[in-house]
Amino acid sequence: MTHEFKKIIKEYSVAQLANIKCVLATVVDLDGSSYRKPGVRMLIREDDVMIGAVSGGCVEKEVLFQAQSVFKNEMSKLMTYDGRFRLGCEGVLYILLEYFSPDEALINDFNFVIEHRQSFDLSTTYKKEYGVFKEFGTFINLNSTSYTFNTHTKEQSTGLLFTQTMQPCQRLLLIGGEHDAVQLAHFGLSMGWEVNVAVTPQENKSITDFPGIDALLNFEPEDFPVKAIDNYTALLLMTHSYVKDLKYLMRLKNSNPAYLGILGPIKRREKLLSELLEHDMDIDVDFIENIHGPAGLNIGAETPQEIAISILAEVLTIIRKTTPLKLKDKLNTI
Repeated sequence: MTHEFKKIIKEYSVAQLANIKCVLATVVDLDGSSYRKPGVRMLIREDDVMIGAVSGGCVEKEVLFQAQSVFKNEMSKLMTYDGRFRLGCEGVLYILLEYFSPDEALINDFNFVIEHRQSFDLSTTYKKEYGVFKEFGTFINLNSTSYTFNTHTKEQSTGLLFTQTMQPCQRLLLIGGEHDAVQLAHFGLSMGWEVNVAVTPQENKSITDFPGIDALLNFEPEDFPVKAIDNYTALLLMTHSYVKDLKYLMRLKNSNPAYLGILGPIKRREKLLSELLEHDMDIDVDFIENIHGPAGLNIGAETPQEIAISILAEVLTIIRKTTPLKLKDKLNTI
């Protein structure tokens, strides 16, 4: 959800320059089931533009309608949406609408936290009843400094509290600059992830070759900045060169990404790992065992686009610690 909130802050800055008021909608509670869970947020602009979503599309019009009073009086409001009678979703959503006007210091600290891939905390006060609650709202903690989204929000001794720790944005790091990397970058960006592509200087690639990515890294394998890889980075080794892949693995051996996948058949992977161990017998066994190759799930993928979906599906199962399963066969809630 961090990437969604990052977009909200970015779009708020655009609206601010145009003198357009904004309201933030936060799902703070849920009875039953719903398309999205508590903690999801969306931004509503006074010109009826909405950024993000709190459902699959069925609730947003009602949120837009309810937000109109918040634009006028700047007072927080708790709205409910009962999907049991309208949609058969078997859930009641509790959504807090608050006037959204963060100051410059908050924006600056937020951008610093995002750039340095730090976590931050959000806590929202609310009541599970429809009504206006002037001083209820959200506190955001950035670098040990607490901010509110408007001047009305105060600490509350009554009511409920929804808290959330937002981790650094998920990052997709693609080592290799061929056509399949372009496809993976496209799908990674559509998921809201930060996407970096790494190539060598000899490949003569530019950031424009990978539309929309956040950064292009130009390094020889031996000089690759391993420190940039953290626990929220999914890494795909896809240079299409056996020698390059081996050099990168030698460089990456002390890293701990959330996911490390390599392209190519099983025999190629086994040969790579055997040669890697020959170069360094002291390599951590966990590093070897956590390499996924061939990368991806067996979904019958054939085209580059389908292969990208297969790979990203496996990445999600690893970072979310789940086992692939048809939802119709899942006995408990989804």
